[in-house]
Amino acid sequence: MRILFPLALLVALVIGTSNALLSQRPVKVYISADMEGVAGVVTADQLAPGGFEYERFRGFMTSEVLAAIEGAREGGATQIVVSDSHGSGQNLLIERFPDDVMIVRSTPRPLMMMQGIDSSFAAAIFVGYHASTTNPNGVRAHTMSSADFTSVSLNGTSMPEAGFNAAIAGYFGVPVVMITGDDFAVNETKQLLGNIEGAVVKYALGFHSAETMTPAAAQKLIRETARRAVMKRSEVKPYIVTSPVRLDLTFKNYLQAEITSYLPNVERTTAHAIRFDGRDIVEISRLLEFLLNYQPGLRP
Repeated sequence: MRILFPLALLVALVIGTSNALLSQRPVKVYISADMEGVAGVVTADQLAPGGFEYERFRGFMTSEVLAAIEGAREGGATQIVVSDSHGSGQNLLIERFPDDVMIVRSTPRPLMMMQGIDSSFAAAIFVGYHASTTNPNGVRAHTMSSADFTSVSLNGTSMPEAGFNAAIAGYFGVPVVMITGDDFAVNETKQLLGNIEGAVVKYALGFHSAETMTPAAAQKLIRETARRAVMKRSEVKPYIVTSPVRLDLTFKNYLQAEITSYLPNVERTTAHAIRFDGRDIVEISRLLEFLLNYQPGLRP
């Protein structure tokens, strides 16, 4: 005798199994951490080794990232990868991190501030970010290199670092759900990416001045914002830059544009600018990392 399996029961079993698998799937969150947007940072005295406040402020940077981790976990994150993305990439006090957090350190690296991200992540968070080099406002505003670049555009759209890094995340299908920094950095990023969560920890008064929250108050705000952002991750779409990707890059120095134009497929468009058409954002990232790091005297 053939036994008929009730359709309703079969559907319930399939749905139940699917939900169980989803509940077991890790929720990975990627955190890219810069330093110019950390509460209290205003000058190189906080940003670079040798500055009289650098050691204290790398501690504050670490605490803001830890606050983002705590908030992300409260919002459902189960795995965290952190990219130390300021300067040399050796700023975070890694001994203060939980044992299950992985940290990307030092440079150069092909995906720059986004090294380590892939399609397995559910969301990305930017901590300590700043406004772009084309923004007339913002504390320590620049894009990738305050010494070398005056404009970075992708497919005709001017990019802050947050936009460029969101494009890398978007290449892997990962949405950026949150940014922290000064008011101009947060507003600029929201205009580009949409209504993501933002934690404004200071208000820019000039390139080297700000009205700032205390470290403790900023960390509390970041934790609360990260929790909310990760909980709402399904409402945010990845930022996609259509491939192939056209990079328009303007240098401060005339000679930089000339020498860069000697590279294959690089066109010099003005005295200070070059254009490169890449297959995708990853190829653009590799070119920029080359331009930022290559020196004839490089040694191991």
